[in-house]
Amino acid sequence: MFNNKTILITGGTGSFGKKYTKTILEKYSPKRLIIFSRDELKQFEMQQEYNAPCMRYFIGDVRDSERLMQAMNGVDYVIHAAALKQVPAAEYNPMECIKTNIYGAENVIKAALANNVKKVIALSTDKAANPINLYGATKLASDKLFVAANNNVGDRDTRFAVVRYGNVVGSRGSVVPFFKKLLQNGTDHLPVTHEDMTRFWISLQQGVDFVLKNFERMQGGEIFVPKIPSVRIMDLAKAYGPDVPAKIVGIRPGEKLHEIMCPSDDSHLTLEFADHYVISPSITFHSVHCNYTCNALGETGTPVPQGYAYHSGNNPDFMTVEEIIDFDKYAEE
Repeated sequence: MFNNKTILITGGTGSFGKKYTKTILEKYSPKRLIIFSRDELKQFEMQQEYNAPCMRYFIGDVRDSERLMQAMNGVDYVIHAAALKQVPAAEYNPMECIKTNIYGAENVIKAALANNVKKVIALSTDKAANPINLYGATKLASDKLFVAANNNVGDRDTRFAVVRYGNVVGSRGSVVPFFKKLLQNGTDHLPVTHEDMTRFWISLQQGVDFVLKNFERMQGGEIFVPKIPSVRIMDLAKAYGPDVPAKIVGIRPGEKLHEIMCPSDDSHLTLEFADHYVISPSITFHSVHCNYTCNALGETGTPVPQGYAYHSGNNPDFMTVEEIIDFDKYAEE
């Protein structure tokens, strides 16, 4: 579906954007692939690796509505990956986080509608489910904006959906490169926030593939959640530093013990499919009428039990230390 189409990714110089670009160029023949981001140095560095004739690099910030309007001219599909994502930084700089993650989401929606973009997928996070930190709260607000945007399409074909997943192995700011850097520098311990902490675990490639598949699945208004394994933070420390002791340093500001992707409060809206969940909209759309139990690919889902929650602590699929080591090798490919 991406052959001879124009695709734009906001925050396109980030970890996801690079892997997405690599995947698209290997598997499809897009008409144009637009990288929209605000950092000229990162764009310059990315151009050294990805400079296919279809590539376009736009300097711009999602806070700038006019620039987004220009960039989306003639675009078929948009992935909204731009965000301020560091939990402690968001706690200390709340308004900056709100401007990018909420006002930026609104600008993306307005630009997509004005340019009759066919489909938009916004990347979310497990921290948006029952949020306790500002980053998660802004991403929940963003999710709500993108879901409700389907009520504003009128007679346009534009549709909006959200993809929510957990910690990406090796992405910028994640614990894996942090641990690896400490070990390379000869650390005598690995700092662990809490011995009972768990997290969902996904590779960049799995995240990209899930997003691409959901462009085919989506009807408009869904929050897609992949079924992925969990890891225990202590097992993670053992996997990367088997001979280095862990030191408990305490939970950081705004951090959870376990992460949630499908809250129990949304169980009446949640459908289980073979390899993913869908949280259907809590509101009724006037322009879009969908049966979310059967997606655009013909896959069928069933309602989850009342009160069901999908979180990293009750996940039936936990990775062992050996599986974490093997997964790290796969994730780096």
